[in-house]
This record gives sequence, C-alpha cells and structure tokens, in this order.
Amino acid sequence: MTTIDRLVDGIDTIVSREFLIEKLAKNVPLKVKLGIDPTRPDLTFGHMVVFNKLRQFQDLGHEAILLIGDHTATVGDPSGRSMTRPVLTPEEVERNAKTYLDQAFKIIDMSKTTVRRNSEWFRKMSFDDMLIIARKMTVARMLERDDFAKRYRENEPISIVEFLYPLMQGYDSVMLEADVELGGRDQFFNLLVGRALQKDYGQEEQIVITMPLLLGLDGKRKMSKSYDNYISFNHSPRDMFGRVMSIGDETMWTYFKLLLEYSDEKIEELKSQHPMETKKILAKSLVARFFGNEVALGERNHFETVFSNREIPSHMPEFSMEAMGIESLTLLDALDCTQFFASKNEIRRLIEQGSVKVNKKNESDCKFALHINQCPYTIQSGKRIFFRII
Repeated sequence: MTTIDRLVDGIDTIVSREFLIEKLAKNVPLKVKLGIDPTRPDLTFGHMVVFNKLRQFQDLGHEAILLIGDHTATVGDPSGRSMTRPVLTPEEVERNAKTYLDQAFKIIDMSKTTVRRNSEWFRKMSFDDMLIIARKMTVARMLERDDFAKRYRENEPISIVEFLYPLMQGYDSVMLEADVELGGRDQFFNLLVGRALQKDYGQEEQIVITMPLLLGLDGKRKMSKSYDNYISFNHSPRDMFGRVMSIGDETMWTYFKLLLEYSDEKIEELKSQHPMETKKILAKSLVARFFGNEVALGERNHFETVFSNREIPSHMPEFSMEAMGIESLTLLDALDCTQFFASKNEIRRLIEQGSVKVNKKNESDCKFALHINQCPYTIQSGKRIFFRII
C-alpha cells in the first residue's frame, strides 16, 4: 500500500487529495492538527477513530499537534446538536483536559506529539480582536451548516456564541499554521472554516480529512455518552470486553476497520467464521490494546466461562458488611457501595427493570434487605458485573 493510499484508507472525506500528494512528495514533515474539547472526563472509542489516523501520520514522520480546546470547551461546540450545549466552568475543563491527555497517549505516541491549548491565544485577545475575525464570516454562510439550518427552520434558538465557535476552531488552524486537520464527519464545516481563514490570513489552506462516525452499541446512532451506547478508554477490561460483545454482528465489521485498522481483505476472511468467535477476536484485540494481551486473554476466558457455559465466575470482588460496620443494607445500597455504577438512579433503574439477581434469583425491590447473618450473597447485575456481599 502506498503512503497516500494508507493515509486515505478508511476516511470519510478529503479536501484536497491532490494537494496532500504534492506535500508528501516534498518529504517535509507536515503539521497535522487534531483538536479535542475536554467537555467530558473520558474519551470513547469514537475518538479512537481519529486518533488512529493521527498516529498513522506520526508513524510516517509527520508532526502531530494535539490541540486541547480548553477555551472553546467553555463555549460549547454545537456540531450535530439540536440545542445549545451546556457551558462548562474553567475548573471542569481543566480536570477533563488532564484525563484526556492520559487517555490519548494510549493510542498516539507521546514522544512525537506536540500538545497545545487554544487558551494560549484566545485569553490574550480583546473584544475588538474577535470582531475582526467575526467579520470574515457571514450569517448566510453559517446557515449552510446542517444543524444550524435545521434549527433555524424549526425556530429553535441559536446563540451568537454558537456562530463564533466554528470561527474559533478555524482560527486555531491559523495560529498553528496547520497543513492538515483531522476530525469526525460532523466537524466538516468547522474544518472548512479553518481553510477559509487561513486563505484570508495569507497562509496555504489546510488539507481537511474527516473520519466516519463510529456507530454505538445500539448499531443505530453515533457512539455517545449522551445515548449511553459507548465504550470508553477508562472502562475496566471486563466491562470493555462485555460491551464489545454486545454490539450487532454487522456493526462489528466497522469496528475491525476503524478501530483495529484491518484491511478489507482480512475482514472478508473473518466473515467466513462464526460471528460469535469473530466478535471474541475483536473484543480481545481491543482490550489487549489498552491492558495487554494477558489481561485480554483472561477476559476472554471469563466471558466464555460465564456466558458460553452459563456459569458464575469463581473469582469476583467481595465487600464485607463487618468491614463496613453494618449488620444489614438494602440491595440498592449494596450495589452503590461497589462504585461500579454511575449513580443511584442508574442502580434503581437496573433493579426495577429486573436486571439484578441475588443468589441467581431476580430481585426487583430496591429495599430488599441483605443481613450479615445470612451472608454470603452473590449479586449479578446485567451480563457483566458479579460481586459478593460477605
């Protein structure tokens, strides 16, 4: 596979391919920009798609610039949104930014990455400076963006701040003098704004490469924490393995392509195998990427023991009532003490939906009492979480 073929493999859109070929022919390292706004504390496998492409550029000797949008995150990117995104405080943004870097370097090479923050220039700008940039874009041009146009037609509010966001992202490319910018399909408009601003500032226009949006676990919508159909970099090996195994048979082929970067030929070979066995290969490979092959093999063995043979695992976390200084607790509190769940509301929903078993029997009463003199209790939540109260 040629260099250009490798770089455009699996992409959604490129503007412009010919210019990229010209730049590559000069054998001069390119500045390849990927901007991420630290709006949440963890990254999902959807982010891995663009990180993989950034790493490909790194492997070929180009300069990867990971731009932390610590200033734009306080504005809120409206891409793909039907309403204004809630504004984060600077403290929330900073906490998220620190975790983003730890996670990003699980995929890209830290030693070959330049990390920048757009607060470096935006916090120094005056209101007049922002007005100068704002004059370079018309309202009509902004309404070419699908989500803005839809909201305008449906009389949904659009704040002026949201119009400024694409300009701010585009101005990042000016400040970095980016040769290439990467992003998801939903970022295409913003990346084109970067090209327009670079031209206006007398720079060469950046090459724009967008990647497909990864489908979530439901196989219908893009992966998003808002839809609860995601796998995050920070999930435990067990949860990560189990979530991968829950995706649809058709969806897994895009995971092989976009997350593991399998060739079309290799994917065709896999399609001749049983879907369950193939999905185990996918899950093991993804867990190994984050936690190593030994851990991944252990999770595969656990999955086969629990789900294929329908057995309860012999080893699981244990929580002692005596250590907690109590003689009884409710089922709701028992699940909450494990810290395996995001909130008590989530636990309550799982119990009431019949997704929790106590000693192999479904229990839908959140107030169901567990007593120290009747321990141990083996508790199962869904298909992946097992623990004991002793």
